[in-house]
Amino acid sequence: MANDVDSATPLGGALSGGRALPGSDVGTAKTTVIEPARGWAPLKLGELWEYREVLYYLIWRDMKVKYRQTLIGAAWAIVQPLMTMVVFSVFLGKLAKVPSDGAPYPLFAFAALVPWSFFANGVTQSASSLVASGNLITKVYFPRLLVPMGRVLSGLPDIGLSFLVLVGLVAAYGRLELSLSLLWLPLMAVLALLTAFGIGLWLSALNVQYRDIQHAVPFLVQIWLFATPIAYPSSLLAEPWRTIYGLNPMVGVVEGFRWGLLGSGRPPGMPLVVSTAAALALVVSGAFFFRRVERTFADVI
Repeated sequence: MANDVDSATPLGGALSGGRALPGSDVGTAKTTVIEPARGWAPLKLGELWEYREVLYYLIWRDMKVKYRQTLIGAAWAIVQPLMTMVVFSVFLGKLAKVPSDGAPYPLFAFAALVPWSFFANGVTQSASSLVASGNLITKVYFPRLLVPMGRVLSGLPDIGLSFLVLVGLVAAYGRLELSLSLLWLPLMAVLALLTAFGIGLWLSALNVQYRDIQHAVPFLVQIWLFATPIAYPSSLLAEPWRTIYGLNPMVGVVEGFRWGLLGSGRPPGMPLVVSTAAALALVVSGAFFFRRVERTFADVI
C-alpha cells in the first residue's frame, strides 16, 4: 500500500526539500515528488511557515465546527469553568474548608480553571484531530503537525472570553491591582498552550494506530485535573516534593496564573522552571515521534 507522503498531492505550493522532475514545468506549474523519510525524520519547521495559510484555514474550520448548531455558542467557554468553580467552592471551599492561600476560594478556583479548561479542551480536541481529518490527510500533502496545532490554537478565543470573566470577578472582589506580576499571565498561557500541544502530538499520533486512545483521553484528563493544584494549593507540599510536583507542567501554569493575577501563594520559582522544562520536553519529543510515524498516517486512517 502506498505511503502517506507518496500518495498525497502537495497543498499550498511546492514542498521545500522536494525534488522537481526534469522538464515538468508547464508555464508556472511545477511538479514536486514527495519522498518518505527514513528513520527519525527532521522536523522541517520551515514547512510550518510555508503552509501557514493552511493553519489559518484549520483554525477557522475548527472554531466553526466547535460551536455549530449550539444554543449558547462560545458562551460554553465561560459556563464550563464557571460551573466547576461553583461546585468546588460549595463542596471544597465551604464544606471541606480547603485552604486557598489567602484568596477568596471562588477566585482561587476560577483562576486555575481558566488555563486548565484551555489545556483540557486542547488535549481532548487534538487527540482525535488526525482521525477526524482523515479525508483531508489522504487527499493532499501538508505538514501533518498543523492538524493538532490548529485544534489547540482554536481554543485561544475561549481562554480570552473566560479570562475577561475572571477579571470581572477579581474586580468584584476588590482585588484587581495593576502590577508587573500581570506580565506573567500571557507567559503562563503560552506554557499551557505548549503543554497541550506536546501532549496532543503524542496522543494524536498514537490514536491513529490505536483507536482506544480517544476513549482513554477523557479519563486521562480527569485524573490530570486532580493531579494539578486546582482545588487545592501546592503549598500543602513541602520541599523538595513541591519542586518535584512541578514535573506536571500544569502545576507551574496554575500557580503562576494565580500569583500573577491574585498575588496568592509564593512567587513562581523552581517548580515553574521544572514545569517549563517538562513542557518543552513534551513538545520536542512529541514532535520527533509524530514526524517518525506520520509516513503511515494515510495508510492507517
